[in-house]
Amino acid sequence: MSWVLGVDSGGSGLRFALGSTASDGTAGVTTVATTASTEPVRTGSSGIDAGQLLARLLPAVDTLLAEAGAGAGAGRGVLSAVAIGAAGMATLGDGLRAELPPALERSLGVRRLALAADAVTAYAGALGQRPGAVVAAGTGMIALGTDLTGWQRADGWGHLLGDCGGGAWIGRAGLEAAMRAYDGRRGGSPALLSRMEAVFGPAPELPGLLYPRTDRPAVLASFAPEVARCAAGDPVAEGILSTAARHIAEAAAAVCPPSGACEVALTGGLFGLGDPLLVPLRAELAGQLPHATTVSAGADPLGGALLIAGALATDALRLPYDARLLNVLTEQDG
Repeated sequence: MSWVLGVDSGGSGLRFALGSTASDGTAGVTTVATTASTEPVRTGSSGIDAGQLLARLLPAVDTLLAEAGAGAGAGRGVLSAVAIGAAGMATLGDGLRAELPPALERSLGVRRLALAADAVTAYAGALGQRPGAVVAAGTGMIALGTDLTGWQRADGWGHLLGDCGGGAWIGRAGLEAAMRAYDGRRGGSPALLSRMEAVFGPAPELPGLLYPRTDRPAVLASFAPEVARCAAGDPVAEGILSTAARHIAEAAAAVCPPSGACEVALTGGLFGLGDPLLVPLRAELAGQLPHATTVSAGADPLGGALLIAGALATDALRLPYDARLLNVLTEQDG
C-alpha cells in the first residue's frame, strides 16, 4: 500500500484528500481522510501563487497523515504521488509548473506529481480514464473531451469572453431581461424584474452595486436560480434557459470524440437548477449528439485529483499528458 494526495484548488478554497492504493494498482484508490481551507489561493499578475499554495499544502499533509495514523511530520518519503487540480492552471499556472515540482521534492520527497487544470480533474472524477466528454458548469462553463490520445477543449473563457450557458451567463441574461422590463423595452420580463428588485433592491441602483464588485461572476451567477424559478410561468426566463442548454450542448458536441459512441457526463453546481435547465439540455444533447449517452458523474474534482494521483503512483495513468492541461513529472523526468 502507498499514500497519495489529491488537491482541488478553486474559487471557494482548497480541498485535500489522502488516499491509499495497492502497489499493483488493482484496487484503485481508497479515500482515507480529507481536509479543507475556505480561503482560495491568491492569483496575481504572475499567475497562481505557488508559495501560498505550498504553505497551505504542507500542514494539510501533516494533518491528514496524522489522522491516518502515520504521525505528524511523516510526510517526507511517505507520499508516492500528488495530483493538484487548480482553476486557471491552463492560463495562469506557469509559476506552479516551475516552482512546485522542486519544492515538493525538497519538502516531501515527492517525485511523481501531476499539475492539472480543474477541468481535467473534473473529467477524471466524472469518467475516470474512459474516453468521452465532460461538461463542468457552475459560475462558468467548460467542456473537455478526450479519445485518450489528446484533449479537446471548448469554452471556459470567462464571463466576458465565453462561459456561455454557465451560471454567470444565465444570471446576466436574467438581469438584462429585468432591466429591459424596467425600461419598457421589448424582451423584458416583469417576473424577473420583480425577483431582481427583491434580491438586489431598486433597478436603478443595480449598476452601482454590481460594477465595483471584484466577484462579479459570482454575483451574476447568484441570480441564475431566480431565472430557473421563474421559467415555469415566464417565457423570457424559459427562453434564457433554453438558450443556455443549446450553448452547453454545443460545447459538448465540440469536444466529443468523433468516432464511435460517446459518454457525456455533466458535473458542477449549475445542474442543481434541475428540470428548468435539464429538460431542454437533454433535448439539445439528443439533437446535437444523437450517438452520445449521458451518464452520471462518478465523483467530484477532488475525487478526480485523487484518482490521477493513484494512477500516477502505480504507473497506470492513461489520460493524455498536456503541457498546460495535465503536466506530469515522474522520477524518470528528474
